[in-house]
Amino acid sequence: MILTFMLLAITLIHFYWALGGKYGLDKALPIDAKGNRLLDPNKFMIYIMSFILLGFTYIGYKLYVNEISLWIMRTGWGLAILFFLRAIGDFNVVGLFKKVKNTKFSKYDTWVYIPLCLFISISFLLLLV
Repeated sequence: MILTFMLLAITLIHFYWALGGKYGLDKALPIDAKGNRLLDPNKFMIYIMSFILLGFTYIGYKLYVNEISLWIMRTGWGLAILFFLRAIGDFNVVGLFKKVKNTKFSKYDTWVYIPLCLFISISFLLLLV
């Protein structure tokens, strides 16, 4: 159930940003070594991400209540892998093996986003086995 609530909270944060909220957005978007933002999503893209995360929340909930179909199971495995790969990162700006370590984003990535992604990945795995 913790997984479902965490994903729902992340979804609500994204909806907040899509509606024009700014708090925390500067810490959530990757920045290169020169201080340039690597992502600059528009409101439409943030809405899309919000609905994708809402779908992830739904999958987590279905796995929790044990209403597992083949589609839910395959998607759950995919999400476990996806969040694990996000934790590993791109070997440059994002993830465990990032090279850029002196930005505001990189500090949040190290202390918040990577552990969160690992927790979500492991939670999906535990719900699947």
